[in-house]
Amino acid sequence: MQNTSSPPPYCFGKLENVFPEGEDGFRNTPESCVPCCHKTECLRTAMAGTGGLKLQEKHVDRAYAAGMLGFLGRWSRKKDLQRRLSKKKGGNHEND
Repeated sequence: MQNTSSPPPYCFGKLENVFPEGEDGFRNTPESCVPCCHKTECLRTAMAGTGGLKLQEKHVDRAYAAGMLGFLGRWSRKKDLQRRLSKKKGGNHEND
């Protein structure tokens, strides 16, 4: 087991550093992150941030376009993501 008590690196939780989009349009973890003892928590932190929430919103739209998600499921998930984004930005979200 690796020691995670060391301080995280400068790139910790930055979505474009730890989960960048490749030339093929897919996101992959770079090779430089593989040996890092903080990689799992780093990726979780990045995906919980504003950029990660926007990425999840794109996934919902793709699932809807592909017919894998119905209208109400899409609406519900997007509303939840918008609330979480609004909360991250410190704004108050009105009830829709």
